[in-house]
Amino acid sequence: MDTLKEKILKIVQNSISGTDFLLIETNIRGDQRKRIIEVFVDSAKNISADDLAGLSRNINEVLSEDEEIGNYRLDVSTPGVDRPLKFIEQYPKNINRNFELEYYFGDEVRKLRAKLIAVNGNELIFNDGKNEFLINHNQIIKAKVLISFS
Repeated sequence: MDTLKEKILKIVQNSISGTDFLLIETNIRGDQRKRIIEVFVDSAKNISADDLAGLSRNINEVLSEDEEIGNYRLDVSTPGVDRPLKFIEQYPKNINRNFELEYYFGDEVRKLRAKLIAVNGNELIFNDGKNEFLINHNQIIKAKVLISFS
């Protein structure tokens, strides 16, 4: 990673430090004439548009002071439903939602579609309608919330 990208990432991390936000991903594209900085955050609680606007102002305040960054557009948002969960802190607010999982069961990779029914520390309890599955967060390869329109 080049030093400018490292600098931008550090500014983002410092802006999030001490908040409830979890940094999911930062993407930086473009050049000095038109740079696009995308910051995706989540939280253990639901995030409002006001929360994102406040964070965006904080990040923008620091970015705008650095001439090396040049012209940029800053986009701060949540990752959206199409992105897998990364941190254990993201799971409690998704209790009673259906998931599509890939996880390690010993040396084997298994897939599961099930409802998250509880979170106990690093252990997640899912139910597929027939069985309960206790899966440690460290075993999960990929976990996506399935959106239901019913």
